[in-house]
Amino acid sequence: MTIHHSHPFEVGEQDRNPLRRFRGRMTLPVSIWAAAGGGRRAGWTLASFLVADGDPGEVIGLVDEESALADMLGETTTVTVNLLGWSQRTLADAFAGVAPAPGGPFALATWNDTEWGPVLADTLGWIGARLKPDPEHAGWGLLLRATVERVEIPANPSDELLCYVHGRYRSLTL
Repeated sequence: MTIHHSHPFEVGEQDRNPLRRFRGRMTLPVSIWAAAGGGRRAGWTLASFLVADGDPGEVIGLVDEESALADMLGETTTVTVNLLGWSQRTLADAFAGVAPAPGGPFALATWNDTEWGPVLADTLGWIGARLKPDPEHAGWGLLLRATVERVEIPANPSDELLCYVHGRYRSLTL
């Protein structure tokens, strides 16, 4: 066995997708988009999203079309966007399907049911939104657009914002 200074399966810099490298240099807040319908819940970790101010405002996100959340779209017209804190990075990994979640990812935290879907009890803020019909594809993701109907932000967040940049989680003081 030898010890390498880099990951043995890492693709060389010259062979990496330049658009992915560009995106990797952007600081992205980490969220969990969640929905409920037909007596079940689904969620997905999402950093590829934006909030568009307006009257009404919108939230737009790119979701893996093979995710549990995408499967739920036929059963609901609403979604929640839950901002995550630094201490919730394990939860982010569980909802992304890259970490174990005995009992499912919703069993790893406390969630409150709202008319828009599940809301993380200790989120740094959340949005309740109504999905626009007929999502389209954008790149390899499913482009979800939703009209913002409710925004909740705690007065004194107890955690730092969880961000994703250059392939790693980082914290950002609010």
